[in-house]
Amino acid sequence: GRTGRALEQADAAKAVCRGCPVAGACLRYALETNQEYGIWGGTTEDERRALRRHLSGTAASDAGSGEPARGAAS
Repeated sequence: GRTGRALEQADAAKAVCRGCPVAGACLRYALETNQEYGIWGGTTEDERRALRRHLSGTAASDAGSGEPARGAAS
């Protein structure tokens, strides 16, 4: 959900993620496997959706520039 109690629960879950040593790996897994529900790596469903859009736009613009995509091995 996006209102009331659901927001409180999401904030509480994100607080746990802030102290987690594997939050980055968790977020990568969620993005790679298209996890649609829950808090993963300190992000909500909507935040991951926006991040995927941003990353796919970045990859597309890097590919069109003739330069390697960010994070790509050279």
